[in-house]
Amino acid sequence: MTATSARAHRPALRPGVLLSPPLLRGPRTVHLVKHPGTGAAFEVGIKEHFLISLLDGTRNLDDVAPAYADRFGRRLGEEQWNRFLGLLGARGLLSGAPEPAAPAPAPKPPNTFWRGTRPLVADADATTARLHRALRPLLRRVVQLPLLAAVSLLMGALAWRSGALLDDTAELVRQPVALMGVALFLWMSITLHELAHGVAAQHYGGRVAEIGLRWRFPAALLHCTVDNYLFLPGRRAKLVVAGAGAHLNMVLLLPFGIWWLLLPTGAPERVPLAGLLVLGTVQALSNLVPLPPLDGYRMLGHALGTAHLAPETRIYLALRRSGGAEALAGYSARARRIYTAYAIGSAVLVLLVAAATCAFVLVLIG
Repeated sequence: MTATSARAHRPALRPGVLLSPPLLRGPRTVHLVKHPGTGAAFEVGIKEHFLISLLDGTRNLDDVAPAYADRFGRRLGEEQWNRFLGLLGARGLLSGAPEPAAPAPAPKPPNTFWRGTRPLVADADATTARLHRALRPLLRRVVQLPLLAAVSLLMGALAWRSGALLDDTAELVRQPVALMGVALFLWMSITLHELAHGVAAQHYGGRVAEIGLRWRFPAALLHCTVDNYLFLPGRRAKLVVAGAGAHLNMVLLLPFGIWWLLLPTGAPERVPLAGLLVLGTVQALSNLVPLPPLDGYRMLGHALGTAHLAPETRIYLALRRSGGAEALAGYSARARRIYTAYAIGSAVLVLLVAAATCAFVLVLIG
């Protein structure tokens, strides 16, 4: 291609290429770009994302360069333009570019008796799509907002009656059959928790890559992997997908909570119901704790618009301890506030969780 034709070329992005919203990662703001066929994803900076967003097949360098200069205060050179298009073409992100080879999957450790994973369905996306079609009427706001309000009221009522609730729960350890029933229900609710993530992702246009069984002896749990929900537009969709499992767990407790509240003191059903409510609430709310790898950690990252919040916080703290002023110079004031606040907050949270766990165990065995 001659220099003149390269300058006049009007490139277009391959249909289906996914672009994420801006994400804070350390001192940089990045966007994720994902190939629709191979699934390969990589990070680009603000300038590269700006150029990618202009590739609609109607603009050449003479059209792009002024817009780039207005945004970034410097003109885009022909050499930079050609290098940029060459990189996108090599990755198969331009319309008409050869399809690149799919990246080799990361090697998985072999399954053993002690640990492993195994897919349970051939097409996880189709399975969750069928579930979504069946449950779509229940996913409307007119249904979910009252459920959320009912869960909040139940939590308030249980907190008000927490003394009686914990007294009944303490009796559960003396009823092994009832305890096994509660444990079975909680195991099933974890399965539904994972499927809730997949159905919520389908609701907002996401894709489910795998539904499978993951075991770490002696526990075995279902897992549902959502492939591209980081590329969903808007924060609300990502927050709903990440929080859908905990929300469903709390909704499942609603009938049992009402039942327990209506039972008279001394009723035999109160003990298993109380244990189910306490352990189920702990299970659901613990998932909202903003520590990795819990759902609450993902929700906090989405709310703040960050990527790899915990690892980047550790890197930031290491730079501060080493006194690397030059390395810290690239961090914006917002990044410094976020990483400092998360470091302090997560340390305090770990201490509070440890204290609450000790207190809970002492109440049950006391």
